[in-house]
Amino acid sequence: MQNKNNYAIIMAGGVGSRFWPSSRSTFPKQFLDILGVGQSLLQQTYNRFLRDFLPENIYIVTNLAYVGLVKDQINGINDQQILAEPMGKNTAACIAYACGKISKINTHAVCIVAPSDHLILQEDRFLDDVKRAMMFAQKNPALVTLGIKPSRPDTGYGYIQYHESADEMKMVKTFTEKPSLELAQTFLDSGDFLWNAGIFIWSISSIKAAFKEHLPEQFSLFKEAVDSYFTPKEAETIQQIYEQTRSISIDYGVMEKAGNVYVIPVEFGWNDLGTWTSLYEISDKDENGNVKKGTNILTYNTQNCMVHTSLAANGKIFVLNSVKDLIVVDTPDVLMICDKNKEQEVKEVATDIKIRFNEKYS
Repeated sequence: MQNKNNYAIIMAGGVGSRFWPSSRSTFPKQFLDILGVGQSLLQQTYNRFLRDFLPENIYIVTNLAYVGLVKDQINGINDQQILAEPMGKNTAACIAYACGKISKINTHAVCIVAPSDHLILQEDRFLDDVKRAMMFAQKNPALVTLGIKPSRPDTGYGYIQYHESADEMKMVKTFTEKPSLELAQTFLDSGDFLWNAGIFIWSISSIKAAFKEHLPEQFSLFKEAVDSYFTPKEAETIQQIYEQTRSISIDYGVMEKAGNVYVIPVEFGWNDLGTWTSLYEISDKDENGNVKKGTNILTYNTQNCMVHTSLAANGKIFVLNSVKDLIVVDTPDVLMICDKNKEQEVKEVATDIKIRFNEKYS
């Protein structure tokens, strides 16, 4: 039986600029079927939570510009369950808004906050881990996060160090953002570091107390909005608050400062799908290590390339001859060819294209 006090908050406001040119500011990656499975990343995330949460207890926080996309993709969702941010102010504001709104109707709520665009291959294990974390958060004044057991010294993730104990719930010692390769290898060797997946679980009372202590200005601002929630005044009030509140992540603003943070070491086939290379890594490859997503893709003497043409015009033939380690993405108006080892530059390229040409390309 689904617990009426359990709520899921899905963060779906990002622009996914590292997945340019498929992901655009008008139609970002969470709304794309980037995996080619017949569902967008947002739809997969929503349906995953729908297995264990009441439909009316699933909230989606997104940019005001994407409300229509959410409605198009999530059938039957109530307008009150879509929280429209007038501008991006990072994850602390997003969470303060969602948890504040939920607290108005259920002061006993326990919430999980999760990104809309992550891949989770083992959903049963994920939901079991979430259930244990929510039971712990319900009984204890704790801020809980899920930490992924690292498989390699990755420099693209944040790391969580925990205190060794026999308990399943580990007390967090430190957070470290995107270390150097040498430091990441040290973390991996030590055995007490996990990847930070950006998935959080807490009771409404615990997160409100954390905001009050560590982000008091933001706490006060969003407290003023409570009376407007679920009324016609909500949008106007949120607009005023977002204009005033500062942009800060929940990690910097709360999690790294709080003394009641716990982590569960987990393994459920997680990938943050942050880049084209991350999609390449989890995709099926041919005998030469190439990933082909689309039709009419021919490769000759070509190795370890990522070719994504699903948004391109039908009938075009794509030929790669005697190349390796490339990312090739073809859309109706942009063709991008990039060295896989220089992928971190895609975001900057997208910004430059926007400046040189037109807003529609961003």
